[in-house]
Amino acid sequence: MKTDRPDILLYTAPTMNGWKPLIFLHEADLPYELVPVDFSKKEQKAPDYLTLNPNGRIPTIVDRGNNDFAVFESGAILLYLAEKYDRFLSHDPKERSETIQWLMFQMGGIGPMMGQAMFFQRIARPNGHDDPYAIKRYVDESRRLLEVLDSRLNGRDWLVGDAMSIADIATYPWARSHFWAGVDVSGLDHLNAWFARIDARPATQAALQLPKPRPSVFGAGDTEAAAAANAANYKE
Repeated sequence: MKTDRPDILLYTAPTMNGWKPLIFLHEADLPYELVPVDFSKKEQKAPDYLTLNPNGRIPTIVDRGNNDFAVFESGAILLYLAEKYDRFLSHDPKERSETIQWLMFQMGGIGPMMGQAMFFQRIARPNGHDDPYAIKRYVDESRRLLEVLDSRLNGRDWLVGDAMSIADIATYPWARSHFWAGVDVSGLDHLNAWFARIDARPATQAALQLPKPRPSVFGAGDTEAAAAANAANYKE
């Protein structure tokens, strides 16, 4: 039976991982249906949602055009979308491999390290668990990883090839949130130039307004109030 519903049903929230599929879909100008996930209500732990994403995290997509096939984990979602729509992933075997390598660099390094830097500063410390050693460890490692990115971007506009790829889409929301992680990016000229290139892309910036704007992550707006609310509303 014919339907006007878009293939992609996206469950997400305004977080670094949550923005990745939104950036892809907006940059590719693809239709999708958005279902915001409210952490304060623990909607990511609801039984129906756990049938789609057993890990109880966001984002998750359901592909109605593929027998309601569900995909969780943000990197896996980007790979799935890239293959489904033939966008942002080269057909050249070497360039494809490089793209996946840098995607994994984000998934295995930048995301976890910056996520811990954020946690210990934005949640643990305001809730009475100040751990200077952990903060320094994760901030320093995050800076090192951003230096790797800076070196990679020396002489190139994009992480792989001559156009935006899923490696850039995955990495940008995390690296760009360096303020929220307390990581200094001064002196990283190639990285900052890459930020500026993506900052200037209307589709990416539109994606970052969904499901709702969160400018404090990028160092804009009332960051102190946002940080206080973030710490107060945190729930496991």
